[in-house]
Amino acid sequence: MITKNHAGKRALLSIAGYDPSSGAGVLLDVAVFRRFGFLGTGILTAVTVQNSRQVMDVRCLGRRFLISQYETLVRDVSPSGIKVGMVGCRQNIPALGRILAQHPDIPIVVDPVFRASSGRWLLEKEAIPSYLSRIKGRISILTPNLYEAALISGRRLREPEAMKEAARRIVDRIAVPCLVKGGHLAGSVVDVLYDGRQFYLFPHEREPGDVHGTGCFLSSSLLSYLVMGKSLAEACALASEFTRKSIRKAERLGKGREIFFLF
Repeated sequence: MITKNHAGKRALLSIAGYDPSSGAGVLLDVAVFRRFGFLGTGILTAVTVQNSRQVMDVRCLGRRFLISQYETLVRDVSPSGIKVGMVGCRQNIPALGRILAQHPDIPIVVDPVFRASSGRWLLEKEAIPSYLSRIKGRISILTPNLYEAALISGRRLREPEAMKEAARRIVDRIAVPCLVKGGHLAGSVVDVLYDGRQFYLFPHEREPGDVHGTGCFLSSSLLSYLVMGKSLAEACALASEFTRKSIRKAERLGKGREIFFLF
């Protein structure tokens, strides 16, 4: 259960892309932060041309503009936690590393958005090793879906045991905990957390519908719970539960996928 008075007047920061449909990216992250009672702030890595059906185009805003947004914001409002989503292009990776290095003592959740559901790449594939090196040892948790986890670990993921091995490989590679989301498994759904010492499995029912932005929603919820003082495993379980409950309330306003409604 969410109790807003836990949050006080703290601010959370989303570093992600702009989705005009508000179904994902900074707009959704900020809505989730506010749902938990935090001030939601955001800086943009890229602007997309998309609707609830597909991504048509992406314009990366570049590292200078990204750093300018960040420096201007933090001179005024210091974040208590950071969520990173779509980076947008390889040029933004050094800037992201610079930002993360300045916040070693707050929760940081990274959702590695490499490719849109419609298939369009949102970060150059060849830039992924550089991206991983910049976040190595600097974040609280990485939250890849099955495709992203397979790409990072070099392993095909079709069942929980393969997910556990992928999570282990990812933790070995970037030295931070990893939550592999199993929403696209063919059979039963399970999310797998590996913190470098222990595995935690979170099985759950598959929710009906086709909702846009579930990865953004879960990762921003997870950050909120971490800032509220929950342990990593507890925050993952609570964020997964809150995401599932919110999926049931999602609605289709356009001609494509459903989007989250937070009131």
